[in-house]
Amino acid sequence: MKLTVSKSKNSASFYVQKSIRKKDGGTTTITIERLGNLDEVRAKAGGKDPYVWAQEYVNELNRKEYEEQKSIIISYSPTKLLKKGEQHAYNCGYLFLQKVFYQLGLHKICDTITGRHFFEYDLCDILSKLVYTRILYPSSKLATNRQARIFIEPPSFELHDIYRALSVLAEENDFIQAELYKNSQKVMERRKDILYYDCTNYYFELEEADELRRYGKSKQHQPLPIVGMGLFVDHDGIPLAFDIYPGNQNEQPTLKPLEKKILQDYGLEQVVVCTDAGLSSKTNRKFNDLSIRGERIRSFITTQSVKQLPDYLKDFALDPDGWYLDGDDKTYNLNELDEDIYFDKVFYKDRWIKEDLSKRKIRQGAKPLEQHLIISFSLKYRNYQRKIRDGQIERAKQLINSGKYKQRPKNQNDPHRFIGHQVMTKDGEVCDRDVPYINQDVIAEEERYDGFYAVCTNLDDMGVHEIVRINKKRWEIEECFRIMKTEFRARPVYLQREDRIKAHFITCFIALIVFRLLEKKLDEKYTCEEIIHTLRNMTMQRPGEKQGYIPAYTRTDLTDALHVTSGFRTDYEIITDISMKRTIRQSKKK
Repeated sequence: MKLTVSKSKNSASFYVQKSIRKKDGGTTTITIERLGNLDEVRAKAGGKDPYVWAQEYVNELNRKEYEEQKSIIISYSPTKLLKKGEQHAYNCGYLFLQKVFYQLGLHKICDTITGRHFFEYDLCDILSKLVYTRILYPSSKLATNRQARIFIEPPSFELHDIYRALSVLAEENDFIQAELYKNSQKVMERRKDILYYDCTNYYFELEEADELRRYGKSKQHQPLPIVGMGLFVDHDGIPLAFDIYPGNQNEQPTLKPLEKKILQDYGLEQVVVCTDAGLSSKTNRKFNDLSIRGERIRSFITTQSVKQLPDYLKDFALDPDGWYLDGDDKTYNLNELDEDIYFDKVFYKDRWIKEDLSKRKIRQGAKPLEQHLIISFSLKYRNYQRKIRDGQIERAKQLINSGKYKQRPKNQNDPHRFIGHQVMTKDGEVCDRDVPYINQDVIAEEERYDGFYAVCTNLDDMGVHEIVRINKKRWEIEECFRIMKTEFRARPVYLQREDRIKAHFITCFIALIVFRLLEKKLDEKYTCEEIIHTLRNMTMQRPGEKQGYIPAYTRTDLTDALHVTSGFRTDYEIITDISMKRTIRQSKKK
């Protein structure tokens, strides 16, 4: 770098400039910093000659640059023991999560909360470490307190501070969610006209239930108290809002309160809510059937079980005649399809239906709910369902042969549903033993519905293909639940107090937003497992002489992509302490 002075008739301007080599082999000069005009530099010089001060300033910049770029020689002795208690390994993968954390303005949210409460611990430090460890090293709060010490920035808190902070986070739950949504729009444009809602539950390692943790039907088939969670995500799979409820509560009534809350707090206007069949009660459908002066405000798209349709609609759905392909006016018969030609095609038929009302409801002024019923059929989906069922039938045969079958309630994926039991003769005499067999009637009944899929909606201005496409993206919310339960290990939960349990799910929710946004920044080219594994293994070695940090991870396309999206690099052969401090500052910039 060099000092350049541009003189004019009445003044002079001072610049710090540097010559760089261009890709074509030539050189060019760029301005690193403008020091100001003569009067401004004289003021900075503090009585020293402005030209002398400016040159000394450039000399100092060159010295620092040299110190950062010069080769570093580190000596090791095979006879010298390590110092006890001295840490040499650190994780730097959290810095890429920290970039998103600060872009979401979570540090400012923590500052606002701190201003409303009286405590001395650093809430931002606690929350950030809870989020990073939930993604990279999911564990209990006790283990999290120890694990946070692997990060380059050491924690400033103790274990008791974490538990106190959890109570505060639970109290500020609504504020955190609303601010997160507002701030996230600055990080990524969020499509908020399509919302997906679903529920799941989490089990607890305890035997005694309480007001929140109740015995219910666990989705993990655990005979333990559970807590339910309802989650909204947007069209791109980014979490929007969540709520928890007692584990024995029906999940259908949970949709309306949370939806009302986000409509009010987030200022959403026209929305389409997409759910699965388990949440598509008549109450929920009617709530999302709202028009004002002919303009539709709330709409729904929900899956519909073909098996549970009224008989006349079931006959319509299963009739092999009258099927269409998107963009084709020709009608098809499913029994005449050539599998080689139409294996990957999706056929559909549709009609509008009205809800049947009793005379009493009609007298009370109730209006029927008009719905667009769309039935789709795919040979590929049919074959997939048959392959899955063939495997289940084979397991049922193995259970019979081994004698390990049970007469127990059967769910839709349990091979026991194919096992029948002969308990008496044709003459009505009681048998002296149970004779199990494969029930072909059950198999034949299930085969009737292979390949069929149904969707109901009240949208009247959207094509069938677009409605089906929107409904297919429900996998995004299933992916969110999978990430929380497997990668983030959000269950089982060991906390006891209700406020701390709520705070646990707040940190999981924030971690999910941070991770999903990072995933989107990487253009979704990498799987969840690849990203987390890479971040977890991005370790740094700290030489004994503490002259910097040496990367101890493998540089890959993914690590390169992480550096590009975050605007800093951690993959130089050695990173000086000064450079690492600069990198940490960059990870906390918007």
